[in-house]
Order: sequence, then structure tokens, then C-alpha cells
Amino acid sequence: MAILQMEDGSTQTDLQEIVRELSPLGISLNYWAIADNQELQHLLAQDSLTETEKETVLQGLDNYFEQLKQSAGYTSRDLIALHPEIPNLDVMLTKFDKVHTHADDEVRYIVAGEGVFGFVRPDGSQVELTVQPQEYINVPAGTEHWFYLTPAKCIKAVRYFIGTDGWVPEYTGTEIRVQRRVAVVG
Repeated sequence: MAILQMEDGSTQTDLQEIVRELSPLGISLNYWAIADNQELQHLLAQDSLTETEKETVLQGLDNYFEQLKQSAGYTSRDLIALHPEIPNLDVMLTKFDKVHTHADDEVRYIVAGEGVFGFVRPDGSQVELTVQPQEYINVPAGTEHWFYLTPAKCIKAVRYFIGTDGWVPEYTGTEIRVQRRVAVVG
């Protein structure tokens, strides 16, 4: 269940209310069920996956990819699996924990674990959204945001791309003012 934390510390867990709060940014947030497939569930429960296992997961979820190809022109997808045993995980994540934008949309389908997206809204206020399994998020190109993992440091997410050229973070220098709901371990 997604959790939206407002700058004043209050939280919202109703999906429709969260969607309303994020609508000025053009962010899409949906609940996408994961099929009750034992092999898929077993793979999602593992910390790390081989490339073959990742492809098995992706194929098990390709009905959503087919929809995105038809409706929005997405051409590729991959599965990222982050966990505490990944060498230099904290260093890798520092690329995304500062306010930045991308030239292309950032599209994620969380299939295991959780992470936190922060956003700068048009009025300058800030919010943080904890995304959890079975939640799909599309952050439009040019949206000021940041990302970090919760203390468990585990997430598996399908990333969808129209192209990968516009996915490099462009830092804006905006200061993060919202009080993080969970402390970053590191």
C-alpha cells in the first residue's frame, strides 16, 4: 500500500487521494496485481536473481509490458533487483537521492520490496511516496524528484523504457526539506 507523506508530516494511504495529490505533477500511480504463479512468487522472494531468473520474472509480467507498448510506445524493459549484499549499493544509490530530473519518464513497477520517491510540487512544497509491491508509478520527464531505499534496502522493480538516453539524472540543486519518514541506513 502506497504511503504519501506530506511536508507537514501527515500521511495519506488512500490510493485515490494520493493520485489526486500527485495529479498536478502528472504522476500516474496504479495497483497492478501479480499473478498467483508459484514460480514467480518464489523468484520474487529471493534477494538476488540470475539473468535467466530475471527474464522468467519479466516474461511472467509481460502482459503489462504489452499494454505499455500499445498505449505509450515503450520498447524495452528490465528488472532491477537491489539488496544489501550488492557491492557499493550505497554509493550507487547516491546518484538518485538528490533532487534531479530526467529527459524521459521514469517508469517503475514494484514487484518486491519498497522504495521512496520524493517530489517537488508546482507550489514548491515537497512530498514523499513510499511505493510497495504491485504498485506502478510513472514520473513524467522534467519532474523534480529523488529516490532512496527504506532501511531494508531491498527492491525489485521492472523498469520500462521508450529509450535509455534520457535516463541520466540532471541535478537541480533544490534542497530536500521534507522530513524522511524512515531513516536512510548507510
